[in-house]
Amino acid sequence: MTLIEVDAMGRQARQAARRLGRATSEQKNQVLRQLAGLLTENPAHVLAANLLDVIDGEQAGLSAALLDRLTLNIERMNSIATDLRSVAELPDPIGEHFDENLLANGLRLHKQRVPIGVLGVIYEARPNVTVDVAGLAIKTGNAAILRGSRETLRSNLALISLIRQALAAYGLPEEAIQIMTDTDRSHVHELLQMDEYIDLLIPRGGAALHEFCRKNSRIPVITGGIGICHLFVDESADLASTLGVMYNAKVQRPTVCNALDTALIHKAVAAEFLPRLVEELAPAGVSFRADPSAILYLKDGGDLLPSVSPAGPGDFDTEWLSLVLGLKVVEDLADAIEHITAHSTGHSDGILTSNPSHASQFVAEIDSAAVYINASTRFTDGSQLGLGAEVAISTQRLHARGPMGLRELTTYKWVITGDYHTRE
Repeated sequence: MTLIEVDAMGRQARQAARRLGRATSEQKNQVLRQLAGLLTENPAHVLAANLLDVIDGEQAGLSAALLDRLTLNIERMNSIATDLRSVAELPDPIGEHFDENLLANGLRLHKQRVPIGVLGVIYEARPNVTVDVAGLAIKTGNAAILRGSRETLRSNLALISLIRQALAAYGLPEEAIQIMTDTDRSHVHELLQMDEYIDLLIPRGGAALHEFCRKNSRIPVITGGIGICHLFVDESADLASTLGVMYNAKVQRPTVCNALDTALIHKAVAAEFLPRLVEELAPAGVSFRADPSAILYLKDGGDLLPSVSPAGPGDFDTEWLSLVLGLKVVEDLADAIEHITAHSTGHSDGILTSNPSHASQFVAEIDSAAVYINASTRFTDGSQLGLGAEVAISTQRLHARGPMGLRELTTYKWVITGDYHTRE
C-alpha cells in the first residue's frame, strides 16, 4: 500500500463515520443480525481461508498459544455470531441523555452520547477480533480501520467481505469497516500518524506492540490486554470450591489474557491446599513454577513432585499463555497485596475468602481493571460481563478500564437549552 492509498482509507473512514453516526438503531441492528446469519449459514468460505492461515502458521513455527488464537471452527463461528446477536439486542447508547440538570437561571443541561468517530485497531493473530470490533463499531456509529497480522490475512479478508456485504444490504457505507491489506510493518507507523482521520487507537497484542504505539502514536492510545493474573487463597477460603475456581482460571483456556498466572496461598492453609492443587491440575497438563516458600509443601520423599520445578528469576513477571502456573506462599493478606502490586499488570486479580473485611480490603488496595471476590479471572470478557463483546480490555485509567463495550466507544456532547438566554 502507498501513502496515498493509506490516506484514502482515512478520508473514506471519516466520511463513512458521518453517515454511520446518523444511522437508526434498527438499521444498525439489522446489519449485525445479517452478519451473524452470514457467519453461521455459510461459514465454508471463512473456514477454508482460516485453514490456509493455520497451515502457514504451523509451518512458520507459531506458538501453540498463537495458533489457538488464530484458529476458527464451527463452534467459534457460532459463538461470534451469538455475540453479534447479543450486541444487537443491547440498548443503543448513541443519543442517550444523562446528567440532566436545570440551572437557577432556567438553562436546561444534559450530556448526550455520540460516537467517538474513527477507530484504528491493530491486532495480531485473532480473526474473531475483526468481527468483534466491526460489530461494536457499527452499533455505536463508529467507523474503523483495522490492521491485522499477516498470519491471519486470508481469514480477515474473508470476514471483511461478509461485514461489507451486511453493511451494503441495509444502506450503510461499506467503507465504515476497512482493513489494511498490506501487512508490512511500516504501515503500522503510518496508521499511528493518521490523527487527521483517526480519533482513537486500540492495539491488541503483546507488550512490544503496546509500547511501540505509546511511543510513536499521534493519536490517543488505549493500552491493555496483557494479563499477569493472580488469585489469592485466604486462610478462610472454602478450599474445595477454590480448587474448582483455580482449575477453571488456569485450564479452561490458558492462551488468553485473563487466564491465571500465579496462585498465592496463605501460609495457614498451604500444607493442606498446595498438594491438593497440584493433584487437581497436573492431570490436565499443568506444570508449576514454585517459589521457595511453596517448595516446602510440594515434596514427596524429599524430591519435588514431578510437575513442579523451582521458579526462575522472572517467572512471577511472566504472562504464561500456557499451562504453567506460578505458586507462592504468603504470610497474610498484606503480603499477598504486596506481591500483586509488584507483579500484576493491572488486568484481573482476585481473592478467595469467606472473610468480608478481607474481601473489602483486597478490593480497596488492588488497583486492577477487574478485581474478583470468589470467582475465576476468566470472566474478564465483554460477553461474559453482559457487554455483548469487547474491542479490547483496557488496563489504563483514562477513559475506560476493563472490557470495552458499547458505552466505552462513545463520547458525549453538552446540550444547553435556553429561552433566548443571554449571559449577564
